[in-house]
Amino acid sequence: MWEEVARSAAADAGAPGAISDLDSLQVVYCQSWEYDDPTARLAARLGADPSHRSYSGIGGSVPVRLLAGVGSAMAGGELDLALIVGGEALATRRHLPDPAWSHPPEAPSPFPITIDRNEARHGIFQAYLTFALLDSARRRHLGRSMAEHQGALGLLLAPLSEVAASDPEHAWFPIARDAATISVPSPSNRMVATPYTKYMTAIMDVDMAAGLLVATESRADALGVPVDNRVYLLGSGTAEEPATMATRPDLWRSPAMEAATVAALGPHTVDDVGHLDLYSCFASSLSFARDALGISTDRPLTVTGGLPYHGGPGSNYTTHALAAMVETLRRDPGSPGLVSGIGMHMTSHAAALLSTRPGPMSPPVARGEAPAPVALTTSVDGTADVAAWSTTYGRQGPEWTALICELADGTRCYARLEEPPADDEDLFGQTVAVTTSDTGVTTAKR
Repeated sequence: MWEEVARSAAADAGAPGAISDLDSLQVVYCQSWEYDDPTARLAARLGADPSHRSYSGIGGSVPVRLLAGVGSAMAGGELDLALIVGGEALATRRHLPDPAWSHPPEAPSPFPITIDRNEARHGIFQAYLTFALLDSARRRHLGRSMAEHQGALGLLLAPLSEVAASDPEHAWFPIARDAATISVPSPSNRMVATPYTKYMTAIMDVDMAAGLLVATESRADALGVPVDNRVYLLGSGTAEEPATMATRPDLWRSPAMEAATVAALGPHTVDDVGHLDLYSCFASSLSFARDALGISTDRPLTVTGGLPYHGGPGSNYTTHALAAMVETLRRDPGSPGLVSGIGMHMTSHAAALLSTRPGPMSPPVARGEAPAPVALTTSVDGTADVAAWSTTYGRQGPEWTALICELADGTRCYARLEEPPADDEDLFGQTVAVTTSDTGVTTAKR
């Protein structure tokens, strides 16, 4: 798959021979299969011998970060021609758990992810739960009822499914669904974590690959790339939130996301941008982005279809988003397009601004001083207010509820409520009793 999309990218650029003459080959981390040396194996398949080779870490912001790094290296005269490629075959692996695929390593490598131990002790590490917790904090900030918020999320996501439905060649689920179908639980749309249903959830079990060929202007000239095929990187930005969610001062927003997108826009404003593809693993990522950019509710948020509908191939979705944006901008010359990515638990942010119209690339802007984190308490015995909550569901119904609690001294803690509330009961405004066991797990009781 990597080889196929790499050759397709070169052919799409109008320079099929470029693929064997790369300076840099960068592969997005693949969860489907571990190779002994991914970049070397792919380089051999392509007949290339790039001096720079990189196999990335994990996270939804990775492809945008790789593009930003390539742009900076090219601006500094370090590279002329690079390929960024990624793919997953997780749908196949779901049905073929032990494939006899090529070039496995002699010994498996550790999975490249670090999970906060306190969050992990409390069972708070799955993305559908962490993004749901942040979504609940935003609902609390807005003062919405649970029913109002559920309906708003359906209205937010339905247009993404329509974009996926318009591109059956690339989307894994090319089905347009209305807001009620997405937001209302049903036998085919069970709850996953309050407020998210199955149709609101990113789907990783897909077979998809995408690639980007990146060149300097002079190298593109030498390769004979037609001017009409060229899309330029005008700016990029990256920023980080505290890795531990409960320490973020405002659980309902992301200053780092705002910093990354502002840096990518450079001298432009979001009103200058004709097309958006905002990272869409869950509704909170879209809502936080819309808040950060200050855009209206009627602006289209994707050219790809979103991770729940186009499909979310591991860390590689934004490679697809960037490729889709290239195609979109070619059809709308001169109109800028903004692509964003998010890694981990709304933690790692990246954005890139593209256009068919060449212009100076904005230099990276360092994020200003971040607000002081909120102190986290790991051993408590007392009462607390609920700052964020989400009930997790299995196929048979609700299982338990994750809490981020605010204590009287201004600190926060994680907690587990083993007896979930009723489906229509809101925990905001309630005080809970919290106690930490000898194992370091804090439980809450009402």
